This record gives sequence, C-alpha cells and structure tokens, in this order.
Amino acid sequence: MNQSAAVLCEDKRSLQTLGFTLQELGIELVSCLSGQEALELVMSGRCATLIVDFDMPSAEEVIRMAALLPPSQKPALLAVASRAWPGTGQAFQSGASRILYRPLQTDQLKDALQADRTTRNSNRRKSGRYEVKTLVYLDFENETLSGVSIDIGEHGLAVQATEPVPVTSNLAFRCVLPGTDFTLQGHADVMWASDQGRAGLFFSKLTPAARKHLKQWLGKRNAHSKDKDKGKDKSARHELMPPEDAHVSFSVSE
Repeated sequence: MNQSAAVLCEDKRSLQTLGFTLQELGIELVSCLSGQEALELVMSGRCATLIVDFDMPSAEEVIRMAALLPPSQKPALLAVASRAWPGTGQAFQSGASRILYRPLQTDQLKDALQADRTTRNSNRRKSGRYEVKTLVYLDFENETLSGVSIDIGEHGLAVQATEPVPVTSNLAFRCVLPGTDFTLQGHADVMWASDQGRAGLFFSKLTPAARKHLKQWLGKRNAHSKDKDKGKDKSARHELMPPEDAHVSFSVSE
C-alpha cells in the first residue's frame, strides 16, 4: 500500500492537525467527499490508513466495512470522535483500532499512526493467503445496502453486508471486479441470508459483456491460485454456500 491516508472529515481544525502531522510522517492526506470514495481508495490499495470523523453520518458504516477486510487490504483504522454520546459509543463499537478525541493532539496522533503501521505490517506477514475484497452494492426499492465480497464465482457471489440482507429475488447489484476497473452489474436472487449480514446471491441476469468479463477475470484468478490449491480437497464446501454454524434463511421456490 502507498503511504497515503484516506480522510473523511469536515472539521477544519481537525483537518489542519491531521494535515500537519501526516506531512511530518511522510504520509499524503487524501481528503474524501464520501464514505464510498474512502473505502474505494483503501480497497484499491491507494491508501494504507483510514481516518474517519464520527460526526459524519456514514462514519460507523465506513469503519465497519473496512474492518471486514483481510489483513492484506485492511488499513489502519482511526476514529476521530467527541467525548459526547453517541459519537463515543459508536466509535468503540465500530471496529476502529484507535479512537482519538477532539481537539486532536499531534503527539497522540503520531503514536497511533506509528503503532498501527507496525501492527498492520506484522499481520500481513502472518497472512498466508492474499485475498482481495471489493465493495458490493445491493439496490432495494428504497435503499442501497453496501457490503464486502466474500467470494465471487461464475454463477453468483457471497457477500458480508453491514445489515441483514432480505431474502428476495431480482435484486440489482454492482461491484468492481478486484484488480480491474470493470463494474460488474446485473440482477441476482438472494438464495440464503444470515442474521449477521452474510448472504449468497445467484446471478439471475447478466449481460453477455458482463459474463465475458467475469469469465476472463475468473480464469486469471484461477491460474494465479492453481499452485496454491494443489493438495487441497477439491470437494470442500464452496464459499458461496453458507457457513455450517450460521443461522440462515433460505429462499423458497414457488
């Protein structure tokens, strides 16, 4: 990852302190206009640090999504919060690795960034498999639910969302295939869903172009991981199926 930090914050005083401190550490501050932009910068590898102001409406969801990433993609997660409720409680529950209170103190910010950098590098060395996740957006009638991909296959995908996914059919979805700039989009049926936000989707409608890109991407991924899979049980349960210990609801065919 690059030495850059995705920053989701509108507080001018906090931004000044962040800018000064990050510059001293040789880290570029990348100011984000939305939570989606911040997450995409992190997941693409452009930013190794994510700093979120919990006065922002989407703050908790952004941190929770970033916390789902594997060690190879997971950034340092810093939450900026006031000491007033509910910001403090949300920050503690979000999965942030460190919480910094306003007004920001330069020394505390430096300590947090340096400590998280050391921990993150150690976790990456211990990670045996390089996993790449991508953001997935599920469009319902009146809202969009975001999540992180667990696995993507030729016929569907498994996703970990921030909220339980309704078991429904003909659901519009979109995601960028990891390592590319191609947005895979179409419609899918939710085959199963857990109360923890995990769900399995079956592609019910993809354009010929989308299927072509997906097949090419899967071919490259399979070739890359071919050697790593030698000796493994080929009959093992695929990631698109729900975990054995999960409490899930399945779709019912009419």
